[in-house]
Amino acid sequence: MSTAVTQATAPLPGTSHAAAGHAEESNALIKPGYDPRLTNEDLAPLKKQGWSQYNIFAFWMSDVHSVGGYITAGSLFSLGLSSWQVLVSLVVGICIVQFFCNLVAKPSQVTGTPYPVICRASFGVLGANVPAVIRGLIAVAWYGIQTYLASSAFMLLALHFFPNLAPYADVKLHGFAGLSTLGWIAFMLMWVLQAFVFWHGMEAIRRFIDWAGPAVYVVMAVLCGWLVWKAGWNNIDMNLGGVKFEGVAAVPVMLSAIALVVSYFSGPMLNFGDFSRYGKSFDAVKKGNFWGLPVNFLFFSLLSVITTAATLPVFGELITDPVHTVAKIDSTTAVVLGALTFMIATVGINIVANFVSPAFDFSNCAPSKISWRTGGMIAAVGSIFITPWNLYNNPEVIHYTLDILGSFIGPLFGILIADFYLVRKQHVDVDALYTMSPQGAYWYTNGVNRKAVWALIPAAVVPTLCVLVPTLQGAANYAWFIGMALGFVIYLALSRRA
Repeated sequence: MSTAVTQATAPLPGTSHAAAGHAEESNALIKPGYDPRLTNEDLAPLKKQGWSQYNIFAFWMSDVHSVGGYITAGSLFSLGLSSWQVLVSLVVGICIVQFFCNLVAKPSQVTGTPYPVICRASFGVLGANVPAVIRGLIAVAWYGIQTYLASSAFMLLALHFFPNLAPYADVKLHGFAGLSTLGWIAFMLMWVLQAFVFWHGMEAIRRFIDWAGPAVYVVMAVLCGWLVWKAGWNNIDMNLGGVKFEGVAAVPVMLSAIALVVSYFSGPMLNFGDFSRYGKSFDAVKKGNFWGLPVNFLFFSLLSVITTAATLPVFGELITDPVHTVAKIDSTTAVVLGALTFMIATVGINIVANFVSPAFDFSNCAPSKISWRTGGMIAAVGSIFITPWNLYNNPEVIHYTLDILGSFIGPLFGILIADFYLVRKQHVDVDALYTMSPQGAYWYTNGVNRKAVWALIPAAVVPTLCVLVPTLQGAANYAWFIGMALGFVIYLALSRRA
């Protein structure tokens, strides 16, 4: 199926803007007819798309190599399945993720536009703020939580070198709003470091993730090798929770494991258009996805599980958190190197998954007033006020908050895919994405495509009920699939009826 993109053929001379004190040539392709209420230099189509397959591969390395990814991989091996069953579940799950990432990558790559802009085709030029705000709120919550997790590695370093700071790590002795004084210092330090990288723009982010992912691999491999050497390979049991399910009885558990893998990547999948827009070609994006998802994720999962399994014979207990594993090692060098590595890993996933995307989302709400950098800082400041440590320390609250918000991710994904591939047959009028004219292809009534909104509501309500209603919680693991399928089918039906 061919892809047709109607777009400006000759860019205007780029204006320059200051980025952290350095003049930077604009990469925005803006035509005179673009409405300033829908356009700024960050949301406009790109003049140049230069990311190679390695840059996409590095993006996924930064996204996978995190404390959350480490713990998720280990949790699959503790479900009561044998090692080969878990590996099958991992491969199937990550191949599904790869397939969907290729689907969501193409609209943004061929048009050079971020997610909230390409959503204007399905939701309308003003209606696109609905998915933008939803996605932005989800990212703000996760951004705060990931920053808090990264700060715990910094606290480990601080207490290792300055044990007399221990009273200031106790929230009961010195604390505010549920976080200790040392916790506040660590959190704000990580907050500033991430903002510093982000403020320097997408090129700085690209350079950061290009080395961050491989660096984490090196340290993880060294940590894994040391633990295996200490434990002895024969003393390592890869079946962390023991084998409880075999034959037909294992199928439902394997399906749940597959769904867990897809759900874990549901946010980055929806966000991926914000990065695929920089790909030099769709072929480069697909190759980067192959190396970054099935190959990279499977190898990292094996590395994580071997490391986790080796903690039992070495330390006498099963440790699923890599930061705690590093803390157990009686070596200052190992503690420093390990803590810094997991700080870098968490910063990497936080920037690519939870900083860049809300920056585009909030900028899309008022392009003439909110730049990409301003949008990102709105998300960053918001992450402080939700006190993410209180969310993370209350599993029930975080479960309901994020699962309910996550119930909207599937429908948004389904609507975008149905619109681009089946309704529009991959034909996009890029210029029409930036006009408020009632004659524009994506204006609809009052700038909102009601078919998309009407499809979103039931498609989000059903998976939300799966999360909230006890009798339906068996389907909660499949909330993303349910929402995606409903959004896809309902939107397609309404569009074809119209």
